[in-house]
Amino acid sequence: MSIIIIEAFYGGSHKQLVDLLREELEECILYTLPAKKWHWRARTAALYFSQNVPVSEHYRILFASSVLNLTELAALRPDLGKLKKILYFHENQLVYPVKKCQERDFQYGYNQILSCLVADVVVFNSVFNMESFLTSIGKFMKLIPDHRPKDLESIIRPKCQVIYFPIRFPDVCSASPELELGKRKEVFRQTCADLHSQFIELMPGQRKHSVQIYRKASFTPSVRFMPEHKTPHLKRMLGLTGDGDAALSVAFSSQKEQEGAENVLKTFTSVSGLCDTLYGLETAQQEGLDSSLTQMSDLNKSNSAEHSNSYHEEKKQHPTLYPSGIVDRVNDHQRPLHIVWPHRWEHDKDPESFFKVLMHLKDLGLNFHVSVLGETFTDVPGIFSEAKKALGSSALHWGYLPSKDDYFQVLCMADVVISTAKHEFFGVAMLEAVYCGCYPLCPKDLVYPEIFPAEYLYSTPEQLSKRLQNFCKRPNIVRKHLYKGEMARFSWAALHGKFRSLLTTEPREDL
Repeated sequence: MSIIIIEAFYGGSHKQLVDLLREELEECILYTLPAKKWHWRARTAALYFSQNVPVSEHYRILFASSVLNLTELAALRPDLGKLKKILYFHENQLVYPVKKCQERDFQYGYNQILSCLVADVVVFNSVFNMESFLTSIGKFMKLIPDHRPKDLESIIRPKCQVIYFPIRFPDVCSASPELELGKRKEVFRQTCADLHSQFIELMPGQRKHSVQIYRKASFTPSVRFMPEHKTPHLKRMLGLTGDGDAALSVAFSSQKEQEGAENVLKTFTSVSGLCDTLYGLETAQQEGLDSSLTQMSDLNKSNSAEHSNSYHEEKKQHPTLYPSGIVDRVNDHQRPLHIVWPHRWEHDKDPESFFKVLMHLKDLGLNFHVSVLGETFTDVPGIFSEAKKALGSSALHWGYLPSKDDYFQVLCMADVVISTAKHEFFGVAMLEAVYCGCYPLCPKDLVYPEIFPAEYLYSTPEQLSKRLQNFCKRPNIVRKHLYKGEMARFSWAALHGKFRSLLTTEPREDL
């Protein structure tokens, strides 16, 4: 293994990135610490890894996030110190918000500056992250009472570059998790051979039942989570996949897909001489689909019982996740606006401002639903328990969803995704929600103007409240809206080349 990846805080977007790199790139080996007690990871992880990463002559590249004190690790392990060292900034401590100014610990930002001096390449997940860090170095170092280092920005800047966080956007439209969009046509072609094999192996009396099961698995219309009204949005989003044409021609036109399925089955019938067996499938097609939907609903109910979380404590307040088809049976004008807040339950995401806006909507007598997702850590702000009680039946989902499928299903069912963050250097959750068809509303600050067009930004909580008031009164505004921003540049398909180039190196004489 020539690439060693070290992640001192293996959770959230940190975990998402290194898991993706390990999956997609060859010759990677990963060493991690759990995503707990961030401050202790920043203080002590280097010593831990120096004792637990085995020595190897095959290492050529070291990739680590800025949580790790790279300077300490390089000093403790000279064999790792001489590798090509890449430091990736998910966030920076020079402008990280704290509750009170005096609470800022100088050491965390100082460690990141030292790590940049030791690194060969410093990568940031956004221009905002890079510029806010580099331009804050001078002011930050003035906190030192005397004998201050000089020219650190000019030393570090030449090493720096921006590579956006690579998002592997979720598969929200395939009939089953096993069927990737780009392979759907191949599945169609292969199905004839598979069906032929099935018929040879089964007894005559079993054939009809087996074909019905196989057809449901392979040919049902391919909307896994998406409500029908979001189909135009998803068609547009699929332009960022590597096989967009195949995806668009196969994944969305339910009628064409059914016709294609029927043609495949007719071809197979003529080859196999099984017309009588397959004929019943044509008339039973719709019943099979309805039955399949019912079975999906039953399955979801069963799964929710097995994997109960805090948001399932009261069935009336936290309902089962239903398939998108059921959502579409309710008239868009009758269904309340569904707001989602998918962020960490910590003070820097400013949940107080978010819930204050929601309480104002309730005071105005406006009807809406809300899903409050995101991870929780040791200290949960008290506003969450207060807001849960105050929101009552308006809260559809409350708490972290460990199942990615459940998480993306909620995003697909929601209408608006909101950020009230005081700190954001990229925002994976917001972009995932937009991909799932949510209308974004973000502060006109931090990284958001770099990511989102101006119409999705607000300057004050009052502006956010007014936008939501309008959406609550006319939810169809957002349900018919097609996102006007660019998503492709944040996809793994667009960024994998940059990461492959980053994680290569010419052999050095001293290795």
